Amino acid sequence: MTVLTSNDVSDLVHRAQLDRRDLQVLAAAKALRSLAGNRREALWQPPDVVPNRDMADTRIDDETPALGASSEAQELVSDYNTAGLSLGRHPLSLLRPALLEQRLMPASTLRTCRNGRLARGCGLVTIRQRPGTAKGVMFVTPEDEMGKVIVSVWPSPLEKQRRETLGAASLAVYGTWQCDGKFAIRWHSDSSTCRIFSAD
Repeated sequence: MTVLTSNDVSDLVHRAQLDRRDLQVLAAAKALRSLAGNRREALWQPPDVVPNRDMADTRIDDETPALGASSEAQELVSDYNTAGLSLGRHPLSLLRPALLEQRLMPASTLRTCRNGRLARGCGLVTIRQRPGTAKGVMFVTPEDEMGKVIVSVWPSPLEKQRRETLGAASLAVYGTWQCDGKFAIRWHSDSSTCRIFSAD
């Protein structure tokens, strides 16, 4: 099998018969990084790289501006907006210093907590489930840069903070730590100090 490599974006467009939309999708997903530099440079390719059929006889002499690379945080936001995930660092790793100031511990630290201790954790919500056999308890799985924990949300707090529990992309939780075979924060009606916070 022969693998053909392209020398630049114009060569790729010609060989693969890409249109402007194809080029924008590839650029947004960072697939043109080796040919065009960072995501911003790839998105700002000159118009003559992908000829517009309606302007076939028009000569455009625009130069591509020198665009600086996005910050790591901007890259992560673009990755999630484009693909729903990132191959870069976990978003919470960028926020960890601020989260530690609020005593929101990473999953790796929570796993060392004693059973029954009050604990604080946060993460991006990856799973929500409410099994019919769980008597109204919802299980939410937030994930941070060190792993994930299971949050058991009992019916009373679930009703009080239903919108946050069901809709937030990320959650910060304060509750009772349980480590009986599984690592979980139990958020229950007996503890008035337990709360769920959301950030979208």
